[in-house]
Amino acid sequence: MTEFDPAALLVDRSRTADEGAIIRMSQRARELRARGADVISMTLGEPDFDTPGNIQSAATEAMRKGFTHYSPVMGIPELRAALSKKLKYENGLDYSESEIVLANGAKQAIANAMLSVIGAGDEVIMLAPFWVSYAITVHLAGGTPVVLHAGVEEGYKVSPDRIAAAITPRTKLIVLNSPSNPSGAVWSKAELDELAAVVRQHPRLMVMSDEIYEYIIFDGEMQSFGALPGMRERTITVNGFSKGFAMTGWRLGYAAAPEPIARAMARMQSAISAGANQFVQRAAIAALEGPRDEVQRMRGQYRLRRDMVQGGLNAIPGVRMGNIPATFYAFPDVSGLLGRKAGNHVLDTTDALCDWLLDEHHVATVPGTAFGAPGSIRLSFACGEAEIGKAVARMRKALEPLS
Repeated sequence: MTEFDPAALLVDRSRTADEGAIIRMSQRARELRARGADVISMTLGEPDFDTPGNIQSAATEAMRKGFTHYSPVMGIPELRAALSKKLKYENGLDYSESEIVLANGAKQAIANAMLSVIGAGDEVIMLAPFWVSYAITVHLAGGTPVVLHAGVEEGYKVSPDRIAAAITPRTKLIVLNSPSNPSGAVWSKAELDELAAVVRQHPRLMVMSDEIYEYIIFDGEMQSFGALPGMRERTITVNGFSKGFAMTGWRLGYAAAPEPIARAMARMQSAISAGANQFVQRAAIAALEGPRDEVQRMRGQYRLRRDMVQGGLNAIPGVRMGNIPATFYAFPDVSGLLGRKAGNHVLDTTDALCDWLLDEHHVATVPGTAFGAPGSIRLSFACGEAEIGKAVARMRKALEPLS
């Protein structure tokens, strides 16, 4: 009898649907901790704060009232109405309830969007550094990522002129993430106006604007791309509750888009999963309509941590980093340290550098290869100040001899 090999049945998309370096480094950090090592993990973008109490109470009350059943795929009407109001008054976006789709996290909202508008032969412009899931979902949809790089000298923002030059008849979507994971970059209104002028020249072109870090801005102001003149019909706005409200485990995101696209996204979600958790949606209404004291307090703590990380990394020779105007990530350029030897380790790539930092100095970071920027590494400072202080000190001790 011929031996059966289940792995032989796998198709290519099953191999590309992987967050790779992020998962690998966080898993390795957990394994080292389990063996007793004092590891500081700066891998995952997860707030260390608990979800504010009023949101927790709203979820508990919703369960007591029996909101534990299936919800409509697009989301409960009450939350879509609250989001319509939020988008209008906070973002200048005028979307009706029928143009808003709730999802099981912003990641699913992104996948819904890609699967709805991207097909074989379509090109998607990706502005590197970018969040790894964008490229994964483009591949799953059968599209082709067209990667444009911007380094620390450009504030990690690709110029609209370079974007314009990359557009072809097959270009269908530009993925914009402001504030940005992993760089923390924030696009100004003037920069977005220039990008909007490029988009207007191409009748088949849309923008997916991921705005999930809108409540974690330290310098500058939030500007929603879809609020610019002529961009409402050209934009799929993605957002969620995970980052600003510290609701990562609640898995609730949403998208706002012109109604035909919103309906298509709902169909995609219905085919793959179902409507988002109902009592979580009830709690999300409390998040939107309740006090924002805790949100502001968390942002204040992130600002303090930003200052610690930024000051500490800037003091290390060979590390280049600009300002971090938003989010809880640092994305220093360490390309000047690559090619060096540390003991028996040849640090010729950021993957090798991150492995060495973890194995020898017990600081877990993520190589920039995961974000389309192989000369940088990402550190999440969504952890306590004491841990950040130790991590930066360890990194300085490790990296200074390499410069």
